[in-house]
Amino acid sequence: MTTLLERPPAVAPRPAAPPASGARRWPVLILLLGTAVLYLWDLGASGWGNSFYAAAAQAGAQSWKAWLFGSLDAGNAITVDKPPAAMWVMGLSARLFGVNSWAILAPQALMGVASVWFLYAAVKRWSGQAAGLVAGAALALTPVAVLMFRYDNPDALLVLLMTAAAYTTVRAVEKAACKWLALTGVLLGFGFLTKMMQAFLVLPAFALVYLIAAPTGLKRRIRDLLLAGLALIVSAGWYVALVSLWPASSRPYIAGSTNNTLWELALGYNGLGRLLGSTGGSAVANASFGGSTGIGRLFGTSMGLEISWLLPAALIGLAAGLACTWRRPRTDHQRAAIVLWGGWTLVTGLTFSYMSGTIHPYYTVALAPAIAALVAVAGRAMWAARTSLRARAVLAAMVGATAVWGWVLLGRADWQPWLRWGSLTAGVGVALVLLVPLRRLAVVALTVAVLSAGAGGAAWAGATAAGAHNGSIPSSGPSSAAGFGALRGGGPDGNRASDAVPPGSSSGAASSGSSGAPSGSAMGGPAGGGGAGSDRSTNSELTALLKSSTTQWSAAVSGATSAADLELASGTAVIALGGWNGSDPSPTLAEFQAYVAAGQLHYYIAGGGTGGGQSTQAGLIAAWVAANYTATTAGGTTVYDLTQAA
Repeated sequence: MTTLLERPPAVAPRPAAPPASGARRWPVLILLLGTAVLYLWDLGASGWGNSFYAAAAQAGAQSWKAWLFGSLDAGNAITVDKPPAAMWVMGLSARLFGVNSWAILAPQALMGVASVWFLYAAVKRWSGQAAGLVAGAALALTPVAVLMFRYDNPDALLVLLMTAAAYTTVRAVEKAACKWLALTGVLLGFGFLTKMMQAFLVLPAFALVYLIAAPTGLKRRIRDLLLAGLALIVSAGWYVALVSLWPASSRPYIAGSTNNTLWELALGYNGLGRLLGSTGGSAVANASFGGSTGIGRLFGTSMGLEISWLLPAALIGLAAGLACTWRRPRTDHQRAAIVLWGGWTLVTGLTFSYMSGTIHPYYTVALAPAIAALVAVAGRAMWAARTSLRARAVLAAMVGATAVWGWVLLGRADWQPWLRWGSLTAGVGVALVLLVPLRRLAVVALTVAVLSAGAGGAAWAGATAAGAHNGSIPSSGPSSAAGFGALRGGGPDGNRASDAVPPGSSSGAASSGSSGAPSGSAMGGPAGGGGAGSDRSTNSELTALLKSSTTQWSAAVSGATSAADLELASGTAVIALGGWNGSDPSPTLAEFQAYVAAGQLHYYIAGGGTGGGQSTQAGLIAAWVAANYTATTAGGTTVYDLTQAA
């Protein structure tokens, strides 16, 4: 038997599918239009979405330096705990269209539409238009995708870049095109600038499919992969070099790091800290909201309703696809597609299943394109071979497994029992019909099977789009399922709207945030991550006080979410003492005292979360303020005027 790394066979590989003609272009236009409606309809209902990133977008609209570094505040005290690529997009939108809910959320919705198109285009080239349409529709209707493409977290841009990189990889494999492969490296490099090392989870699959299937010699394939790696390093490294060379005294502190560097942020808090639960850096050990680690995590209570609707069918299709194509020529495109999407699914899925650090259920949106494509590609292959009983059995198993698993998921949510039983009955029934070698009604049977089996997930996705979702740990599903969403999201803030209403929105705004932590003490004592800030953002007296300030920073408060809520309510810059969870060593007590002495900071607001307690810099600052300034109140909130010493 020939090896996968042999030289190209004499027989030319299957040619790529021709571009769709004008008469066949309307199906994809309908798909994209439907996706746009789903993602943009009543988008303002979610207000600011995640106030943490919305505040960074506002800061970027007010200050170019804040935009460049992804600062949480326009005064450039500290950044958000992610690299700034997603903030670049939202900040530019806010500059162009004003700081409002639509300007901040709409870019992610458009990224969702673009992701659907890239997935359609990638699948279509090797499996045909029908498979491309199924893949695009499956991605568009994945509940966690609907959630995140209507939200302002960095995950939307990450998914777009990875899906676009999959398309460029497909183009590169077809003709061993080094330029297309280099573009893959560039896209994943910007993926690093979006969510750091999570973007690299697709690298093994992309490299393997090119190494296996590109129609050229082994040395050329290896050389092309090395060049693509160089392109990745350059596209990510330029920004790392910029931050490293920029004087630390004239830029914001890199939140999430212990030494004010992007390298430590990438390797610690957003690297090993996520994978191993390390306490190195500012990572919180075992701060997992995704359920217990293990092979069943993606199917569990926390993540199941987000991503697993089509996962059983995808795994069945992966196994069957590899078995059917294993002995084909090295450059076979059908096997290459299975390797590409299956590798993405396995590597990312296993990483999410076993990582013991901080993980949230919505991270699983990174799996949505691969699962959707794998189902479409494998399903198309089995349909093409439907004269075989084995192929029909696999197709029936994919449909039946989807129907049964959807029944299980809807049972967990206790939502729409008629849909639960109806989709199960129809899906399993038609799956059995697919075992019969139909001729005249085969297409009708397949259509009914797909629609019935996917009805539960599609309905849950539609309910996700119809409801408002806020806070730092959002979860999919209808707003009426918020109580159940708390179980999946890991805290009572998992699916909750705040009372603050941003300009241009129709209802609730930014949630208080982190993971259901209570608000801190009046002296700014320990309160858990992020702090609760919605009570302050709706405090008209406090908001007016901050708006009247003319200093570089109107106030300082412990916890990034508390600061973000105040910034969005007042339009001023607020220092987030200690970053996201209050434990970042910035600003130090000495730096804070220097800000006060220079007249750059007006108020200190008590009650934010300090995370690490009184021994942190935020805790030391709270004690120093209480000892040297007089406490007053503004709308029930304890405030210290730092221009008036006790």
